[in-house]
Amino acid sequence: MNEGTDLSRLLGLPGEAPHLAEAFMHRSYAVEHDLDYDNQRLEFLGDAVLEIIQTEFLFRRCPDAPEGELTKLRSALACESMLAEWARRLDLGDHLKVGRGEEDTGGAARQSTLADLFEAVLGAVYLDLGMEAARNFVLPLLESSAGDPGELLLEINPKGQLQELTQRRCGRTPSYQVLGVFGPPHQPTFKVEVRVGGWVAVGDGSSRKQAESRAAALLCRHLAKLPCGADKWNVTKY
Repeated sequence: MNEGTDLSRLLGLPGEAPHLAEAFMHRSYAVEHDLDYDNQRLEFLGDAVLEIIQTEFLFRRCPDAPEGELTKLRSALACESMLAEWARRLDLGDHLKVGRGEEDTGGAARQSTLADLFEAVLGAVYLDLGMEAARNFVLPLLESSAGDPGELLLEINPKGQLQELTQRRCGRTPSYQVLGVFGPPHQPTFKVEVRVGGWVAVGDGSSRKQAESRAAALLCRHLAKLPCGADKWNVTKY
């Protein structure tokens, strides 16, 4: 039994995918062992396949979403941290072959390496088993990660989402103010207020940026539940 067959069974694929052996070959290992191939070409292929699958998934999942929102959602689901998380769920890093230097520095567990590995594996699945197998490989991961589209967009860019919401519904732009910085100098906690008209939310975090983002997310979630109408924006504080 060859290595590709073993890996195919480990991943629960519907058939043999001999290119998986190449997909798990990091460039550092190939250089160290004087091999003329690694997983970079499969990564290139997998990136394109993933974009098609994600685009179709979002097109069907969000029938009322405009193009711009779909593009943002696809970017979120294709970001390095998301792909690396999928690779961890499947334990892909356990089978990656890396050079000694890369291994000594923890390269096999590096986020960028895992994200590239996921794309390479997807490329191998597509090449050997076709689009349907590739789609079935990715869709369960997409389903578990997509959640509510609005929440996903809010997690990506809460300040941007709040600004879009307030400008669209009341023509106003949020303003942010640091209320204070607490704790020891080496571990400060920032408290930030965001204000839109009479609505206010407060967030805290280990940096001003994080505190602003948390405040924006809190206010955005609340304001998104309100009915449209300018009079609803100046009643009380949140």
